[in-house]
Amino acid sequence: MKNKQIVFTKPNTAELLITDYKKPLKNEVVVKTAFSTVSCGTERANITGDPNVSAGCAAAVNFPRKSGYSSSGIIVEKGMDVKNFDIGDRVVVYWGTHSQYNTVPESQIIKIENETISFEEAALSFISTFSLAAIRKTHLEIGESAIVMGLGLLGQFAVRLLKAAGACLIIAIDPIDNRRKEALDDGADYVFSPFEDGFVEKVKTITGGGVNVAIEVTGAGAGFDSVLDCMAKFGRVALLGCTRDKNFTIDYYRKIHYPGITVVGAHTLARPENESYPGYFTHNDDIKAVLKLCSCGRIDFKSMIKETHAPQNCADVYARLINDKDFPTVVQFDWSQLK
Repeated sequence: MKNKQIVFTKPNTAELLITDYKKPLKNEVVVKTAFSTVSCGTERANITGDPNVSAGCAAAVNFPRKSGYSSSGIIVEKGMDVKNFDIGDRVVVYWGTHSQYNTVPESQIIKIENETISFEEAALSFISTFSLAAIRKTHLEIGESAIVMGLGLLGQFAVRLLKAAGACLIIAIDPIDNRRKEALDDGADYVFSPFEDGFVEKVKTITGGGVNVAIEVTGAGAGFDSVLDCMAKFGRVALLGCTRDKNFTIDYYRKIHYPGITVVGAHTLARPENESYPGYFTHNDDIKAVLKLCSCGRIDFKSMIKETHAPQNCADVYARLINDKDFPTVVQFDWSQLK
């Protein structure tokens, strides 16, 4: 039996390859993929050969590379020690790949308990927990104001989750018109371009002196610098975007030290592995929380999905991802269309 997998075989090149089907070990399951989600920033960095794609990675860039870490599907095979899941279960898979079949430890799957949740929504749940973890780390209180700097995939999740968490007002910042409109339609109270005149003053005016919480998603020094200018005294900033821009300076005294700003690293791996506690949830608990929010109608993921493609069209999808600055925020591969 063979598998099919999307692989970045060399810089700027994605191919659908035939690979070996991996039988499960005692504690593993095989999941036949229904949908997998493109993580735009991470996958653009991977396919273009950016060396800064994971903490502690070597400076050398090696290919092939693989991605597709947020997907959903059905268990079709399991190891003898797997007790909590059965063949036929609908599950979320995290840290898998864009593959027809993912063979992963049972610790990397979450059962989709509510039948009303679609595979498409479930395939977004893991990526959304990146934004959820960032919000948790700011210890947002109901009624506090919040700003999201950067409205790509994680920024759009942050807007929706901030609304569900009771933030008010929510301000969303991005230079791209379509992204600002999407954020305004789905939870933001105000949107601005970071390049419009006086946007910092506008933020401070509508919030009565500055925002309490910031989710910085651009990963750019200019984004971090600008969001610090928008903060209220004792504000909290979560650095969610992966920083690939190293050539910048911050006036730490005036922008962090003197106003008492808290800055927290919000990489998704900066979380406990086994037991959740306030502000720091495990991957498993955060995925379960997101699925509950979906099933209760507190957040709507379906409206976020802009495009769905067959895996065999991956070359065209990733060519657009590389070259189109207005690439859709949510794009998925539908593995039922696999040929």
